[in-house]
Amino acid sequence: MDMASSPKHNVEEMKSAEIIAKEVSPKPNVKEIEEKKEEEMKSVDIEEFSRKPVVEIEEMMEDNEEEEMESIDIHEEEGDKIVTMDEIMSVYSDDDDSESSAESNDEITKAGEETVDDRSGISHHSSSDTTSSTSSAWTEKAAAIKNFVRVKSEVAVHTLIRRLSGKLSVDNAAHGTRDDEVKSVDSPKTEGKSMWNPLSYLKMMQNDDDSVDREEEVALEPVVMKGRIILYTRLGCEECRECRLFLHEKRLRYVEINIDIYPSRKLELVKICGGDVVPRVFFNEVLVGSFKELKVLEESGELEEKIKHLIEEAPPREAPLPPFSGEDDASSKGPVDELALIVLKMKPCVVKDRFYKMRRFKNCFLGSEAVDFLSADQSLERDGAVEVARKLASQLFFQHVLEENLFEDGNHLYRFLDDDPVVSSQCHNIPRGIIDLKPRPIVEIASRLRLVYRAILEAYTSPDGKHVDYRSIHGSEEFARYLRIIQELHRVELEDMQREEKLAFFINLYNMMAIHSILVWGHPAGTFDRTKMFMDFKYVIGGNTYSLSAIQNGILRGNQRPMFNPMKPFGAKDKRSKVALPYAEPLTHFALVCGTRSGPPLRCFTPGEIDKELMEAARDFLRCGGLIVDLNDKFAYINQIFNWYGVDFGNSEVEVLKHASTFLEPQFSEALLDCLVDTQFKLVYQKYDWRLNN
Repeated sequence: MDMASSPKHNVEEMKSAEIIAKEVSPKPNVKEIEEKKEEEMKSVDIEEFSRKPVVEIEEMMEDNEEEEMESIDIHEEEGDKIVTMDEIMSVYSDDDDSESSAESNDEITKAGEETVDDRSGISHHSSSDTTSSTSSAWTEKAAAIKNFVRVKSEVAVHTLIRRLSGKLSVDNAAHGTRDDEVKSVDSPKTEGKSMWNPLSYLKMMQNDDDSVDREEEVALEPVVMKGRIILYTRLGCEECRECRLFLHEKRLRYVEINIDIYPSRKLELVKICGGDVVPRVFFNEVLVGSFKELKVLEESGELEEKIKHLIEEAPPREAPLPPFSGEDDASSKGPVDELALIVLKMKPCVVKDRFYKMRRFKNCFLGSEAVDFLSADQSLERDGAVEVARKLASQLFFQHVLEENLFEDGNHLYRFLDDDPVVSSQCHNIPRGIIDLKPRPIVEIASRLRLVYRAILEAYTSPDGKHVDYRSIHGSEEFARYLRIIQELHRVELEDMQREEKLAFFINLYNMMAIHSILVWGHPAGTFDRTKMFMDFKYVIGGNTYSLSAIQNGILRGNQRPMFNPMKPFGAKDKRSKVALPYAEPLTHFALVCGTRSGPPLRCFTPGEIDKELMEAARDFLRCGGLIVDLNDKFAYINQIFNWYGVDFGNSEVEVLKHASTFLEPQFSEALLDCLVDTQFKLVYQKYDWRLNN
């Protein structure tokens, strides 16, 4: 009988094949299944942790700040919860800006699809390949851990930046808590959104007031139009001020022509309108009229039609033109200076770098070379050439490099004013080249400066003088004229100025100089930038350089040392000490404006009324918040100026308070002075607001 055909043998053969198949295939090990379930639960828990809001994660960080990262429990007590692949992918797909999330998405997509059942712990794979399933599990765990580390890193950066910037301390102080008591911080992440970018948080940390100012600035952007609005005004006109405010509220950009600054335009206005009555507003070539007529047009609804026409139509040729550069400007007119013409020819022939007393001096010349040139050019004897050279030096065309003498024939070195390294690098009013016009008296220059300064204040500052439109000033013809006027200061004589003229001139110049520095360098952001602004931004006046600090502390305070500086601005041999006032003028502190919000409002000062105007400035400043006194609690809250320059007001806090009290309301001042006789007041200085007064 054939063994192969035996049924019994076939049954045994089938049984043996089944046994063999069972032996080859892996047996389901319960222990391994439980271990795999536990590992997958960990990965899911990590992913669930990564989806928590940043505030909750930061709470965990604050509670466990001193512990190791391994000791943080990332498990959740959620037993019956099914996490599908779509939910896992949503955690990563939400954060489109994060490179690490994009990498995690790629890794999970390549790993294959898998559904995890938390209740059974059994994984249902799309492929029966054990190796691929193990790889998929490890890929998911790696991606989850990577995401967890990224979350922790971002929270750490978030907290560090806030602590370094002082934002966290400010927030805590506002709520009366300490840094170590805070369990959560504000987070830019909101529920349902992706994790934030640490770099974008830098923008969120800016001052809230600045963000509000930017929003207001955007809201006040002028209307874009093809047409042109011309506004004719004059100095000191209240209706002109109201007309400016009206156009500003309507967000209409206009060109102002002040007939006091442009006398020729006064004749133009008379020709067009039959008189010089201001204000007068032109929309292109159409005369709209005065401020009252503008209000009538607004009430009737016709103003909107005219504005719409301005937006769409460009101005025709017959429309009034804006003022052109240098129009009616006396800076470009006047008698020719013959000495300046000599210097124009002399300078290219004698200037070079030289050694003198073991030092190298750039762009200078020998006294003997100057005499040789003048003898040949002017056909003079040597003694006559020396006299001409001394006259040039007395007119401040050049000076000795070490200021040892006026001029001597020989090996002494001299340098032209615009070749001085300090003047050429730090002075912002030095002209390019030699001005060939005779220098005007300082009184005339001061008068023209005062006129331009008033025009700038009326056109580009708020009615109370506390806010300045720096952007409009920068592009204005008035400021361009101011720049041309200050170029004439480099060779003026200051020593013969009277006290009143000197006070008004230097106060007005200081305020315009501060505006100029902000337009050139920007508003100083910190202590270093403020020091640079006060010390390094200079004008050359009468052959000498003056910074903001030199004007305030050297001239107006009678050469008193500035704050935190043991040295006086002017030394014993300094020529500028002859210009300084004989004693400090304390009221000038209520007139000087350096572009800050805690400073006094801007105003223009005149020599004839300087003392009265300074008294008014001090009175307005102290009554409007500069000094706040509580007679019941014996408490005085005073501006920081009295702390910095207290020596100008008295030798003690009581004397300072007595000095300040004289500018308050009469009845309140008397009550305060009576209390100071036998009562000690607590004096607290206000925090100074260094933000820009724009």
